Amino acid sequence: MIFVINEQNPQKRLIQKTRQVLEEGGVIIYPTDTVYAYGCDINDRRAIERIYHIKKIARNKPLSFVFSEIGELHEYARNISDRAFKTMKKALPGPYTFVFKASRLVPKIAISQQKTIGVRIPDNNVAREIVRALGRPIISASVSTADGEYIIEPDDLGKVYRNEVDLVIDCGPKISEPSTVVDFSEGDMRIIRKGKGELFFAPE
Repeated sequence: MIFVINEQNPQKRLIQKTRQVLEEGGVIIYPTDTVYAYGCDINDRRAIERIYHIKKIARNKPLSFVFSEIGELHEYARNISDRAFKTMKKALPGPYTFVFKASRLVPKIAISQQKTIGVRIPDNNVAREIVRALGRPIISASVSTADGEYIIEPDDLGKVYRNEVDLVIDCGPKISEPSTVVDFSEGDMRIIRKGKGELFFAPE
């Protein structure tokens, strides 16, 4: 199934149908402000396992959590310092993933070996509207080949993954560059992957 959704003004009917797919345990491919990503309901263990299977990655590989508002992060991420919060306030929504210690609300299957999670608020109306409609974060992982190449054309996504996922959301081609990953889990700021966007950090 493929939905063509307007990024600037997402059709509410299609957003609600996407929510229904997620609530029924489906896995979707949806747009972010960087590349296309797999997504599923944070509360559905089988759907999370499907993402690991489709992406062909080990269970100890961390997945990201996509939110619609910065105020939602405190339920799932622990020890967010003032500096981290101010940095996120300036950077989000945007092409950044911030890493923190995971709270008890985070499903164990989605936590890294370091007990951390990556949190994202993409600068993409469709992604954020999906989260708002669902009422909780979605688990996310970028769509890439075994060679690490990103698939950025919706037509290609439909052809390659139509038997792997329940829904592909077509919002046109995306850039083949991932988010910048910033780790605050140990208190100090550490950039562990440089991706799209320039990030200016709040002073200590």
